[in-house]
Amino acid sequence: MSLHETAYAKLNLALHVRARRADGYHELETLFAFVDVGDVLTASTAALDKVHVLGEFAGDLTDPFDNIVMRALTALPRAEGMAITLEKNLPVAAGLGGGSADAGALFRLVERSHGWPDDWATRAARLGADVPACVLSETCLGRGTGTELEPGPTDLAGTPVLLVNPRVPLATGPVFQVWDGTDRGPLPTGSAREVALAGRNDLEAPAIALCPEIAQVLEALRQTNPWLARMSGSGATCFALYDSAAERDSAASAMPQGWWKLVGKLR
Repeated sequence: MSLHETAYAKLNLALHVRARRADGYHELETLFAFVDVGDVLTASTAALDKVHVLGEFAGDLTDPFDNIVMRALTALPRAEGMAITLEKNLPVAAGLGGGSADAGALFRLVERSHGWPDDWATRAARLGADVPACVLSETCLGRGTGTELEPGPTDLAGTPVLLVNPRVPLATGPVFQVWDGTDRGPLPTGSAREVALAGRNDLEAPAIALCPEIAQVLEALRQTNPWLARMSGSGATCFALYDSAAERDSAASAMPQGWWKLVGKLR
């Protein structure tokens, strides 16, 4: 019997970088949210663990043993192997937590079929700072490196969202290296809408310095009159939030043909 799970695209509605740490990581405060679409994982029982990747962005994941889904399989004890088919719909190195979302979906598949170990969150964090949030895939606040989670306000559930990427990959490490080190203050409090509107993404400026196309995407999105347009994570994907699906769909049709785009709703 096959099991299916969506790897929900991750958004940072706000991302405040507070300080560089001695260990090379950064102190963050972020409001995570998740879109109701993303990659798709299908799992079945197998003698040995294996991962097969297909879909639009499968070509960006050429080493099956370095795939985070395989590493997630290795991190979770099970009585038998699992064969995973990963339909890669989200661009790689795009600020959507694509790999982390895939790992999060794999954790949920294992939970459904075998159950979780008590230390699942620690195992998830070893795979990446965004992975624990992606396992939950619900609006939450992240602190520390992003692994210290607490429930977030849910008032934006169902909000229409448009994701746009200029088809330029952007690795996280170089963006953090360009960050100027200035602490611009803590994450605001309030509803998710209030936090998103009053918050910011401190990685937006350094990402634009490395990838000027991000500024073009943001300008194009802002011309469609969303109530918020912002870059997610370390880029290069940007998102726009609308009050109606009709506004979102009209905006999607106005985006340049060469850009990647995806429509959905916040979970």
